[in-house]
Amino acid sequence: MLVINQFYFRKKRENIMADIRPFKAVRPREGMCEHVAALPYDVFNEKEAREEITHDEHSFLRIDRAETLLPEGTDPYSDEVYQKARSTYEEWKKDGVFIQDDSECYYIYSLTMDGRRQTGIAAVASVDDYENNVIKKHENTRADKEADRIRHVDTMNAQTGPIFLAYRDNETIDNVVTKVIHSSEPLYDFTSEDGIRHTVYKIDDTDDIKVIEDAFKSIDSIYIADGHHRCASAVRVSQMRRRDNAGYTGNEEFNYFLSVLFPDDELMIMDYNRTVRDLNGMDHGEFIEKIKAAGFTVEKAALPYEKPVHKGTFGMYLDKTWYKLTADDSLYDMNDPVKSLDVSVLQDNILGPVLGICDPRTDGRIDFIGGIRGMEELEKRADTDMKVSFALYPTSIHELFNVADHGLLMPPKSTWFEPKLRSGIFIHEI
Repeated sequence: MLVINQFYFRKKRENIMADIRPFKAVRPREGMCEHVAALPYDVFNEKEAREEITHDEHSFLRIDRAETLLPEGTDPYSDEVYQKARSTYEEWKKDGVFIQDDSECYYIYSLTMDGRRQTGIAAVASVDDYENNVIKKHENTRADKEADRIRHVDTMNAQTGPIFLAYRDNETIDNVVTKVIHSSEPLYDFTSEDGIRHTVYKIDDTDDIKVIEDAFKSIDSIYIADGHHRCASAVRVSQMRRRDNAGYTGNEEFNYFLSVLFPDDELMIMDYNRTVRDLNGMDHGEFIEKIKAAGFTVEKAALPYEKPVHKGTFGMYLDKTWYKLTADDSLYDMNDPVKSLDVSVLQDNILGPVLGICDPRTDGRIDFIGGIRGMEELEKRADTDMKVSFALYPTSIHELFNVADHGLLMPPKSTWFEPKLRSGIFIHEI
């Protein structure tokens, strides 16, 4: 422990800047990327995951959710699941499904959705920067969700799901990315089944690598956009490896975690909506009156209902009817980065005091629906297994930055980023 603390305090200096490094990626060989690349493991339930792997024998979900290769009913957290993930990965490397670059590189990863393109840098980020709060969090994590990925990373000896990081736009980095895209052929260029185009380039020129590395060293704040649990798990594995390697220098691969970093001006956050199982013992009319008393105007909305178009308005679907809720200005504390969020206003004035959802992280009466699923999903849930659904205006990237800069945390499920990064395109062995 003494060695860990000594190294930690060497890193704990004033004006610490981001340490974002190139790495030797393990990645699909030419022609295999579109078969391997898969959505993150946690966007599927087990039934969906088992169905998904039938579409391609090399879907990375076979490694990310290895219980799908074992009989139904297998405990997804059993030793054999993690060992199956490792053996499948090793088999695919042996068969040439994966290759590894000989030198440390950055990679450009571009995703195009509905004509809108966002382009990031695939790299490895410093665990110490996470601990020193150079890489900033805006969301709590749950120990049970961390435990699964800790075992997955530790058993695999590799990080397979990139952390989605964001930084304030940097012209120097933009210039290198633009130059490489216009002067080289992509490693991969394919469109996935959901219509997202994925394009990857390699940055292997030593001068370009140095420019990017130095540019990140000028950045004092980077933000976790998506992947808090994967990030926390990678950090925990690093801490375990440090304890097991008393003479570590800080340069070992386990001191870094797989990331893709995007400039803030290219990112899109979608709404992250809520649906609740019951009205907490109230009937329809009593519930509406409680909402009005909480500081909201309530009016029936025209059909078909459109998503809220500005901050301070909410959609509510109840008994096959859409309502528009408008929050009184007094419900917002604009001096508080968290209390000024729509997700907080809904939680603090309706979900908590009216519906009794005091802890949305653990209460089984609430569920969360990403905006990518549309208003139809909110209606479907309220008409079947739930009772009332709420549609929100999206949290902005700058609201996210503001919360993280103040060392605060958003309510759970405040942001839904699209498009999602694919797993299996880049692997970082530790």
